[in-house]
Amino acid sequence: MSYRGNDFDVSSKFNTTDPKVVNDEIDRIYLELYPSAPTRLLDKAFQDLTRLYRGEFPGYHPCDTAYHDVQHVLDVTLAMARLIDGYERGRIGTEPFGDSLFRLGVITALFHDVGYVRELKDRTSRNGAEYTLTHVSRGSHFLKDYLPAIGMPEMADIAAELIHFTGYETPVSKIKVPSPIYKLLGSMLGSADIIAQMSDRCYLEKCRDRLYPEFVAGGLAKKRTQDGAEQVVFASGEDLVIKTPAFFQGASKRLDVDLGASYKYAQKHFGGQNLYLDEVSKNINFAQEIGAESDTSVLKRKPPETLKLDS
Repeated sequence: MSYRGNDFDVSSKFNTTDPKVVNDEIDRIYLELYPSAPTRLLDKAFQDLTRLYRGEFPGYHPCDTAYHDVQHVLDVTLAMARLIDGYERGRIGTEPFGDSLFRLGVITALFHDVGYVRELKDRTSRNGAEYTLTHVSRGSHFLKDYLPAIGMPEMADIAAELIHFTGYETPVSKIKVPSPIYKLLGSMLGSADIIAQMSDRCYLEKCRDRLYPEFVAGGLAKKRTQDGAEQVVFASGEDLVIKTPAFFQGASKRLDVDLGASYKYAQKHFGGQNLYLDEVSKNINFAQEIGAESDTSVLKRKPPETLKLDS
């Protein structure tokens, strides 16, 4: 079994901090499915995503959210392509996605967290995590403008709905897509978002050291009760890690019920084994062990540093 570095995907083959590496692998998957299809729009989207997260995209600061960074986005996008691939290879008598919906799914995955990236005109927020509760809607607006700009105007409104499968602002049953094949695509997107981050080799370290500060900035570490009192949801990064197994119970229900167990298509892609679920299980089991001891000092992996902040 090959060693998995902290900057590599679940297969230990692809550096998910490198957009070019992920771009090349997704192009390979795409061309195996659709040999005569053009990769131009996929490649353009990867180039724009890279520029955006580096602060080179007009009108935007670089990404400054350490948890919802470019590695997370690339991990999710690679998982999305794999789920589509597994579906296309295993379907019998069901509707195909085809190269057009493959492109739509991948491009929406690439920009599913763009709502965390601050605009230059924003004079009030100090960090993109302050948009935690509204980042999906912000991303929806971005996609409505972005897809026509790259030559996909007919997909703009659909992408603006599909992105809601990654969030909780709109219940899955209320997301308006044109037909069942688009709902399946959205379910894959929401599933990819969950299984990619929770299978990250440094997931628990990232929860403790990166996600908790984002929750504080975004107002999720505390909540107001019905009587107006303030209630602590996560007292610290360590508390967040210890509560991760309980979170996964809810995430499992969302995966299986709301998102139709579409994570299962990864198994076909990998030839029989679902590497994402294997790695998620390792992380949850470790979090349970940590919770039993109430000690996160055993978490010593160092996640990659990907942020290129304003000077």
